[in-house]
Amino acid sequence: MDLFVCAECGTELTAPMSRVALPVHTHYGAWEELHPPLMEPATYAVDPRPTGPPWRLWEEVGEDEAARQGVYAPVPAVSFGARNRIVIAPGDSRSMALIPEKCAGYCQGLDGRDGPNLACEGCGRAVATRMDDCGSWQELWLEPDAVARRPSGHPAGPTPGWADLERAEHRVTPVEPDGSWSRRWEAAVGVALAHLVATTEGRPVTLPSGPVADLLGHAVARYLPDGPGARSVGLAGPEIPPPRPRPDVLLVPRHPLTGAPWRPLGDEDAVVPLDSGVWAYLAHPGETSPLPATGVLPEGVLRDDYPLPPRPWRQLTPHHCAFTETLVRLPAVRGPRLRRYHDESRRP
Repeated sequence: MDLFVCAECGTELTAPMSRVALPVHTHYGAWEELHPPLMEPATYAVDPRPTGPPWRLWEEVGEDEAARQGVYAPVPAVSFGARNRIVIAPGDSRSMALIPEKCAGYCQGLDGRDGPNLACEGCGRAVATRMDDCGSWQELWLEPDAVARRPSGHPAGPTPGWADLERAEHRVTPVEPDGSWSRRWEAAVGVALAHLVATTEGRPVTLPSGPVADLLGHAVARYLPDGPGARSVGLAGPEIPPPRPRPDVLLVPRHPLTGAPWRPLGDEDAVVPLDSGVWAYLAHPGETSPLPATGVLPEGVLRDDYPLPPRPWRQLTPHHCAFTETLVRLPAVRGPRLRRYHDESRRP
């Protein structure tokens, strides 16, 4: 396991932690809501792309410089913040104090608009940014040039791998206990749809029957047209081989440790990566029926020992920012067909 120390004075700034893949929903929360921590306790992740301030307007940046920042289609502003920032759960932080003049936020917490707002208690250097405002998961970002990674001396736990997807606790249910759609699902579906649009160049698709069509059908219909020449989509992953004949596109999980998409051995055809917890639910939803294993209950009789699953009042809708911000970061959007799709989708 690792821990992070102040690069200036060596003060320990975190608890021992293990690295995992950056969550797909990292930058996409729900407005006017308080969120739980982004990261599980004793874990950290690294974001390789530039994030946070300073920001520069697209008009002054231009396409070539924006592309060097990993943005391939017009956006209001491009981040020129640090790459490889480290995100942890706030509860895993140590020996840091808030910088009062850097604690701006919108309404419910801190949003990091002024840059790092936490200082090392050992030397006073700004080392991290706490974010917990509405629309943001509770998270703490360590600045890569202000901290150093060190071995903690604690033994590491089992390395996350494909086998984790078989565990019931790895599955992310699509509906929250209050009956609303999971914010993680909304973000994950938005990200996956951007990859699907890029892979198919905005052409129609057909989804496999079952959980994929039931849960994702409405979302796909919002972003892809109906019509002839549809690309077929299938679900595949560890212990679930691709259907035969192979669909044009496979929905596959991201690796829990590396974030890399799963692929069938020797298969280089199109895949669309999904949040591993979301994929695990689609592949292994578990028991969801309130009916007994054999026979049926009398007409009008409901069991009182099996709670009915909550039902949202609307169909699952992707997080639109997750979709658009993912799409502009895919190099394929520079192609004429996808660029036209992107430009038309931005029109009011």
